[in-house]
Amino acid sequence: MAANRIDLAELRPDRVCLIKPSSLGDIVHALPVLSALRAAWPQAHLAWVVNRGLRGLLDGHPDLDEIIPFDRSRVGLGPQGLAAFARFASDLRRRKFDLSIDLQGLLRTGIIAACTGAAVRVGLADAREGATRFYTHRVGDNDSKSKTHAVDKLMQVVHAFGISGSPSFVPVISDHDREWAKATLYSRNSPRLILNVGARWLTKRWPPSRFAEVAVRAVKECGVSLIAVGAPEDRPLVEELIAGLDGLPILDLSGRTTLPQLAAVMAASDCVLSNDTGPLHLAAATGTRVVGVYTCTSPLKTGPYGVHSVAVASQVWCAASCVKTCPRMECMTELTADRVWEAVRGQIQASLGRRDAG
Repeated sequence: MAANRIDLAELRPDRVCLIKPSSLGDIVHALPVLSALRAAWPQAHLAWVVNRGLRGLLDGHPDLDEIIPFDRSRVGLGPQGLAAFARFASDLRRRKFDLSIDLQGLLRTGIIAACTGAAVRVGLADAREGATRFYTHRVGDNDSKSKTHAVDKLMQVVHAFGISGSPSFVPVISDHDREWAKATLYSRNSPRLILNVGARWLTKRWPPSRFAEVAVRAVKECGVSLIAVGAPEDRPLVEELIAGLDGLPILDLSGRTTLPQLAAVMAASDCVLSNDTGPLHLAAATGTRVVGVYTCTSPLKTGPYGVHSVAVASQVWCAASCVKTCPRMECMTELTADRVWEAVRGQIQASLGRRDAG
């Protein structure tokens, strides 16, 4: 029977390759797919292709049998880059997968799906860059302007296999990482407010001075302990945040945590305030209450997921435009600290089991 005539709902694969190399937030959004497939196919061998630098998100995951690191920096159009990809592709095919699932939906991941040699290759119908040419089965609608949340969109893949259920996140946090977080936060009394001021896009970076305004009010009105997190390249933004705190104490962990340690610190805190970037979604996956700040992106599609999550979005004329550069940046002034503070205060009080008295 031809692969494209196979009914996915009747499929019972032995060896499955999930393809979601990046980014941090995208991998977090895909975690429920892994857990749903494991529950439906307990005997299957489940592997995941992930960028080497992000494998810490998956190492030790109870639903995963194998991690296949992908060194994207070594792959390119030159002789060495092509040779590196050929070796990677050969290694994939050697594993003899019978099902590959492209959860990224880009040309390179469509090619990776084909390189597995799997007879059944599944991906989303609205995948970009021609990736759908490498699939035997396309899932979901072909509406690139859909406002479906990224998590719910990926769960369409699960449902195509006849698997029901709601998304369930299982972030990897070892006992060792939890102990590290406990020791690191020992002197920081609850409630703890984490501040993540970085973001890869300039248009996603709500000003650190605004974060500082919210943080000062949180200390004065709720007695929070402040913790800053971020990547090493976020140091200038964190320093700007600290300069706006008027000498208030803050534990600066930016550039000092692994991904599992970051998850553990977030899980041990009461609220995370963050731009729309990977750590926000990691925090939401741990079940911690979060407030996401959305200047140019859409919380409908990439908002923090779950009942403990709140998004505060800009209401400028170009809101949710998802542009990476902008000469006007009106959203940065339109989205005030007062609006964000109201959400943060509500989350802190809810975390402590109190109701907002008004």
